[in-house]
Amino acid sequence: MKTLAPIYLDYHAHSPIEPSVLIRMIEAFTAFDANPHSTHMAGGAAHAAVELARRQVAELIGARTSEVVFTSGATESNNLALAGLAGHLFASGRNRIAISAIEHASVIEKARSMEQIGWSVDMIPVHRSGLVDLVALDAMVGESTGLVSIAWANHEIGSIQPMSEISRLVRAKGSLLHSDLAQVAGKRPVDASLLDLASLSAHKLGGPSGVGALFVSRRLRPKLKPIFLGGGQEGGARSGTLSAPLCVGFGAACALWSASMARESDRVARLRDRLRSRLLALPGAIENGDAEARLPGNLNVRFQEVDGEALVLRVQEQVSLSTGSACSAKTLEPSHVLLALGLSGPEAETAVRIGLGHGTTPDDIERAADAIEHAVFALRSTRRRS
Repeated sequence: MKTLAPIYLDYHAHSPIEPSVLIRMIEAFTAFDANPHSTHMAGGAAHAAVELARRQVAELIGARTSEVVFTSGATESNNLALAGLAGHLFASGRNRIAISAIEHASVIEKARSMEQIGWSVDMIPVHRSGLVDLVALDAMVGESTGLVSIAWANHEIGSIQPMSEISRLVRAKGSLLHSDLAQVAGKRPVDASLLDLASLSAHKLGGPSGVGALFVSRRLRPKLKPIFLGGGQEGGARSGTLSAPLCVGFGAACALWSASMARESDRVARLRDRLRSRLLALPGAIENGDAEARLPGNLNVRFQEVDGEALVLRVQEQVSLSTGSACSAKTLEPSHVLLALGLSGPEAETAVRIGLGHGTTPDDIERAADAIEHAVFALRSTRRRS
């Protein structure tokens, strides 16, 4: 009898590559097996493929092609966004950075490292819903604030920020606005005109791992200084030979979701709502984050008297889940995102993150709900006996 593979519900950590994207990449590994920065014919063909991908990435977020810098992923893009304009901002007397308390680790750790060289970092609080406290943001951003970084959608609780209001507030203070789009791109429409910088990662939207992008508005591009030095590729913003097949895959994924985002997001949201109703019907189940302003495939639920890590391990042969960001999965600390919402350490440790995506089916939802329900009751029973 064939054993069913675990149902994959960890799309926030990684969105498995789309079949059509994989086919396009396999073709690209043969057709564009050259250095796209070389001037011979093979290099020119690879260069043209990269530029088509750049245009496809730009179209997904409403940017100009010239405003897209390819990187290795959102972590590098986040680092480049914070550090690349540091010299320009510091010289103009704007030596403060403001970031939300629920940012990805790559933003938080980079900001902390900048404190060692004279920058001040302000942590913007969020409400219990996970949405940024706009009153606090308004009070915090001042004349010395050079950059504000707020992810459009959170990587654990899926909260979608009111970016139009945030942009209006930040720009009124003369500060720059950066947003990590890794989770929202391809799932909800974004408008790059609201931002000055933005980070993307291909593998979060069904593209390949190892490639991402940084959107840099046209007026800021000349002021951006690279953090990788070498051959001066990407217009001097980021040195290193680009992989044409990876860029092709990234572009293909962006083109796919540009065409089908609304339909797919609605489908996934309906599946998420079905799973939500099943899980929240369990005794002691509580949803973390805003119920409405969240990504279509996101659920973050805590089960009283059930350790989240124990639950993930209990169901791993049936369902692939996580307790939080994969980038910090090896740490023993409670999720900083859930702590920022006001949860206690013990409360945060009872939570699991569930991510639905393009491969999720109605049957997956019912099987996953059954497995989680059985595990919750089994773990509670074991806990009470001990």
